[in-house]
This record gives sequence, C-alpha cells and structure tokens, in this order.
Amino acid sequence: MNQKTVITGGPILTMAAEQRVDAITLLDGRILAVGSLEDCRHAAGTGAAERDLGGRTLMPGFVDAHTHPLMLGQCAAWVDCAPPEVTTIDALVTVLGRRRDSLPPTADVWGFGVHHGDLDVRRNPEAPDLDRIATDRVVAVMHRSGHGVMVNSHCLALNGITKDLPDPAGGRIERDEQGNPTGVMWDAAIDLITGPDGVKTLNHGPNIHIPDAPERLVDLLCNAQTMLLKAGITSVTDCQVTRREMETYLSARDAGRLQLRVSMLTLSTLLEALIELGLRSRLGDDHLAFAGLKLYADGTLTGLTAYFESGYRFDPCHHGQLYHEPAELRRLIRRAHRFGLQTGTHAQGDSAIQIVLDAVTEALDDVERHDHRHRIEHCGMPTDEQIARIAELGIYPIPQPTHHYLVGDALVEALGEKANRYNPYGLFRDAGVPIVLSSDTPVSGPDPLEAVWAAVTRQTRYGSTLGGPELCLTVEQALRGYTINGAAATKRDHLVGSLEPGKLADLVVLSDDPLAADIDDLRSIRVEETWVDGAPVDFARL
Repeated sequence: MNQKTVITGGPILTMAAEQRVDAITLLDGRILAVGSLEDCRHAAGTGAAERDLGGRTLMPGFVDAHTHPLMLGQCAAWVDCAPPEVTTIDALVTVLGRRRDSLPPTADVWGFGVHHGDLDVRRNPEAPDLDRIATDRVVAVMHRSGHGVMVNSHCLALNGITKDLPDPAGGRIERDEQGNPTGVMWDAAIDLITGPDGVKTLNHGPNIHIPDAPERLVDLLCNAQTMLLKAGITSVTDCQVTRREMETYLSARDAGRLQLRVSMLTLSTLLEALIELGLRSRLGDDHLAFAGLKLYADGTLTGLTAYFESGYRFDPCHHGQLYHEPAELRRLIRRAHRFGLQTGTHAQGDSAIQIVLDAVTEALDDVERHDHRHRIEHCGMPTDEQIARIAELGIYPIPQPTHHYLVGDALVEALGEKANRYNPYGLFRDAGVPIVLSSDTPVSGPDPLEAVWAAVTRQTRYGSTLGGPELCLTVEQALRGYTINGAAATKRDHLVGSLEPGKLADLVVLSDDPLAADIDDLRSIRVEETWVDGAPVDFARL
C-alpha cells in the first residue's frame, strides 16, 4: 500500500509523554512518526501527502470504555422521553401519542429516557399513564438507566404479569398497596417482556435486549456506529454482550459495515459456555474482539436499586437490589479470574462495591495475576477505605461523569449529603487509581467533550455542583481518561489511545484546543473529522 501522510498546521495533542508535537506521519493505517515537521517529513520520505490542520487540533480518537452500542441504536429509534421536551406525564403522553399515530395499527410504541427526577410528579410513569396512549398494543418506556421499563396494561396482560406472579431473582415488579403490578419493572424483571425466544439475563443483569428483526438490528447498530464516530469515538467496549449483540456485530462485520473498534464483555450468564469453548483470553481482530466477562453486583443509582446496607434517605429500610448472593458473586469472579478472564463488574452502592472488592481479593489469593485489570463498572459511591483498596488491588473503576450532570440532583434527594461525592474522580486520582471516563451510552449521550466538562466542573443539569474542588479533574486528566486510560482499561493501550509510533492511526480533528479553551467553552468544541486506520471516515458509506 505505502500510503504516507504527514499532518501538521495546528496543535497536536498526543496523550503520550511528549504532550504536544508539531507533526505526525501516518503509513498504511498506522503511526510512523511524531515530532518536529522536519523529522516527520524525513520519516515519510518521498511521495507523502501532506494535510494542513488549518489551526485545528489533532488528538487520538476517543476511547469509550463503557458503552452499549446496539442499545444506543435501538433507543435512538424510539421516542425521546427526556427533558427538555418531557418534564410532565402529559408531555410524555403527547410525544408517545405522536409516535403511535405514525405507526401501523397495533404496532408497539417504545420510548427511552424517562427519569423520575426529571418529572414534576417525581415518580416514574405507570400503566394507567401509558394506557392513555393505547390499550390495544404494547406501550413501553425504558428508564434512562436501562435498568427499568414502564409498560401499559396491555403489556402486563400479554406477558402474564399479575398479582400472583412473584418477583424473579435479580429483579423487581413494583406493586400497589393491593399487590397489583403498577407497570414499573426493574432489572431482571425485564426478562418477562422479551418473549419466549428473546434473550434472558436471569439474575445476571438488567435485560436491555429488546427483540427486533436481525437485519434491522444491523441497521440500528450501524446508526449507533455513525453517532459514535461523529463524536470522535473510534474505540468502544460493549459492556453487555449476549447472543443478540454477537450475531449483530458479526453480521455488520461480514457485510463490511463495521469501522468502529469494539471490545466485547460477554454477560456472565455465558461464563460456563466461554469456559467450555476455552475462550480464556482476547480473541478477534483490531475491529471486533472478545475481551472478557461482564457481571453485576447491584442495580442502578438513578433507579434507586443500587445496594446500600445503610439504606436510602427517603427510607432507611430500602436497601436496593443485589443480583447475586455475595458468595455466588465471589464464586463467579473467582472462576472467571482462575480461567484467565478480565472482569468488569457493575457496582454502584458502597455495600455492593465491598462485595466486589472481597471477591477480587479472594480471586487473587486463589491465583495470583499481575496484570488482571479487573474493573468495577460505574463505582459511583466508594468509601475512602474502598478507594485505597481499589488502588492496592490494581482495579480500574469505570465511572461516567455525564451521569452526575444528568441525575446528580435526584441522587442528593435519594441519598442525602453523601451523594455529593458521587463519581469521586479527584479522590481516585489522589489515591493513584487510574482515571477513566466513559459514557454508558445511551444512558448518557456519546459526547466525550461534555464528559470532560462534567468531570472538570461537577455541575448538574439543574445548576448545582456536587462536592468540592478536591473531586474535580483538570482538563488534561479528563482527556487522558477518555483516550489512553480508556484504552488501558480494556488492555488496548498498546494499539490505541495515544499518538505514538506503531499504534493504529485513529485520530480526531477538533475545532479548538481543549487544553487552551475556557472551561465553559469545552462543550461547544466541535468534532470536525474522525479518522480510522489512517483515513477520514466516509460517513456516506456507513
């Protein structure tokens, strides 16, 4: 091939030891040289093309360490039920009613993005509310967290969800004073509405795997891929892969439609199948690879199912949701660790985080592994002692700063003053814990620069600030969290995350230099080009 390109003419931020350089040389999809323009031209030799940035800023492509791309594509095709348009039940009925009117008769109506903290009634919609849209078809709205679904009476009856149906393990059906289902279901209870042939997560996690035609799922995935790449995100970790995701990724790849780099964490329901197949380490190529195992300890802070033995502010007897008994989660993590897998375990509440720390400690006592890079996904409310233990064990916490922007005020209502230290990035930094930023998209949008802004300011949607300056990051620390540290969290830092010779030429061109911009201007910086394998992405071909 011998396709050589020298790029210069604007700030180049490498996210490596030498933070700024004047130029970079690409050769056949990889980085050949970085440094002075003279050195880069010399490395390129004759016949190299030159690209002038025109004062714009070049960075490594963003690496999002915690995403759900297929869920993003599917939710983007549903009705947007988030603010600013939806802040009341009446507004929700209006937007869902418009979608109903645009669909064929009896076609299901789905929405995404409701959160009780955004509604004036301070509760999630229930079946009688959704019956106002239709009673002859399914009407369902997924909670912003992805951990809950609100459905109408038709959906309850269709799936046999009655007063006599017990809560499934790892899930909860909300009920009224007479014990009748209200239409709100959490976590593994979503299994009840995915149909007889749908994915069942059992007590291994929330079911985000809503059925659709396979060919449509490929299109939805590719739509999500476009959103991610346009945001400058070139590598992601999909943090809940089941048969549905695997088949869709393979179909997209085989059709030549997959340009995003995807590392897959397979849901723990499939652990024994992975062991039976001998999938004890990474398998795949630079664009699609199996990377490890995803587990769940507790539920969601935004849905009030994260686990705290001390309870919630509104009810000390409400503790949240555990997916497994502690001994069972320890067994799963120990078995995965002994087999050789990297694990990422969802844990938000301090009591759930402690269960994961105990499990990793037990696993390392059983089999010592020096570069395990086990992860705690979200890790929203750790204590100081737990942060020190995270550092000692070499665990990567994977929070999402846009979460505290979106729901920080509601968390203060639920948890009281202690919610002000949610996503304690500054404490992680001071303890020597790796700083990783991610989106959990579609729970929050795939917008790395908004995430950087949120990690630096700790502001919320409604104008308050969570905690003090000791919890904040600098812009540079946050950018590293969305590039080289994000890559390290999935053991890809030898290939992506920084601009260094030998690495894959995944780049993003920004309208302005985020390290030189005012803090309040970070969110207005535009992604103007995204490069994968040494060439700008042609969005018309995705």
